[in-house]
Amino acid sequence: MRPDHSNTLVPPPGGSGGRQDSSGARRLLASWKRSQEYGVSAESVDPAWAGDIPDDSLFYQCGQEVLAGLHQSLADEPLSLMLTDADGLVLNRFSGDPSLLRALDRVYLAPGFAFSEREAGTNGLGLALADRVPTLVRADEHYSASLRTYTCAAAPVLDPVTGALEGSVNITTWSKASPGLLVALAQSAAANTSNLMSSRSHHGGQPLRQQGGVFRVQRPRLEPASGTMRAMSVAWLSALEEATSALAAGNVVSAVGEPGSGRATLLGQALRQARPTSRILCASVPAPDLVEDWLALWTPELSKPDTAIILENADFLPEWAAGELAGQVRNILRSRKPDHQYASGAAPSLLWAFTAVDLGNIPSDLTHLAAHVVPVPALRDRSVDVMPLARFAARQTRLRELDFTPAAERALTGHDWPGNVDELIQVVHAAALVTETIDIRHLPPELLGGSGRKLSRMETFERDEICRVLARPGTSVADAASELGISRATIYRRLAKLGIDPRNQAATP
Repeated sequence: MRPDHSNTLVPPPGGSGGRQDSSGARRLLASWKRSQEYGVSAESVDPAWAGDIPDDSLFYQCGQEVLAGLHQSLADEPLSLMLTDADGLVLNRFSGDPSLLRALDRVYLAPGFAFSEREAGTNGLGLALADRVPTLVRADEHYSASLRTYTCAAAPVLDPVTGALEGSVNITTWSKASPGLLVALAQSAAANTSNLMSSRSHHGGQPLRQQGGVFRVQRPRLEPASGTMRAMSVAWLSALEEATSALAAGNVVSAVGEPGSGRATLLGQALRQARPTSRILCASVPAPDLVEDWLALWTPELSKPDTAIILENADFLPEWAAGELAGQVRNILRSRKPDHQYASGAAPSLLWAFTAVDLGNIPSDLTHLAAHVVPVPALRDRSVDVMPLARFAARQTRLRELDFTPAAERALTGHDWPGNVDELIQVVHAAALVTETIDIRHLPPELLGGSGRKLSRMETFERDEICRVLARPGTSVADAASELGISRATIYRRLAKLGIDPRNQAATP
């Protein structure tokens, strides 16, 4: 612990693992500064006790299994293996070294205690969670003196489907021990946990990488459908009006809600209405290892006049990146001339808007910018919007109007759309590619009330035939059974097995 000339604490030279040395040193310094701002003691840690540990999540079950297996092969090593949640709460701990366990108990690095940066200052698991990259914090790189007896390596665990931060795998050893491959070991355990979660969830296969990008928002992209804005729900229009008013007043707006609910679209529409002449860039946060290149790609655009930025998925942004971004914004604002030196009488504005699932998950360096929060309702809470959006998706696919049967409309509006607008557009796009009139037989089985399991070719043919007969107006289930040459009891069994809900058909059961 060494004071500099401004009486702030600075970490020792060096850097954390998982990134190149200069970048790791910058991340370490940023973490120390945050720790000081949080008011963490530089002498000893005093983390909060959380009480009961949640152990019923898929993340916990998979992480427990992975670490238990790893512990069996490392039982004689002076290591402690831990699983934490996204807030740094230690969920479990494995070690075959009694003296290490007793020492960790003295600093509360044990199940039930939280070791985020806010609670314990710079440490391996806290920094891995903040920056979402594998991290190594050695001995005196810890902010708190009481943790400098240890070296900690940690790697974040991301949800294999959504990319959301689930928690971390942390490996702690004595500081005098050689770190060796600690980071690689933690990273491997984190990857195995994510892979196991993927295989045991409803989304089998390899984990998905968080997709990011930067694009300029053009006017046609803003409209959910030509001429349908007035047909949208009161909930959507109210949120749009609120965001527009806040942006017109110069406030930074954060649109919060479920992924795929139209948060970025709403902000784009609001920016276009509030500041019609602005140039709008949408920057969607990529996977953590791509963030550095992603920032370099678009942040030079910040200094250009009347540029509006939509930072999509701001709650996925690592703390180190949020700090660099906030610093660039401050430098741009300081470098601008006073308003009276511009011909128009006012300096070019720098407009900001964010999307996030929850405002509390946005990195601390950016949260002070989000002055106005606009909740965006999920699609299931505004079913009035389903058909206008579905017709828009069909028109975008075929470049002309397509028809929907009443049965298809009932199936679409009756679905709860866990994937929100994104899911709806994918479903309608796939159907529009194969037909001029979208019927229930062109929709996936899960929209018809079933479990969504993959059907065989014969089952698919059988499902389509039953749906075709039931879709005719005035056809009852008994009528359909008679036409298909099966009993009423048989057709009800087939409806259940094939996932067909007769309430979504044109018939009356």
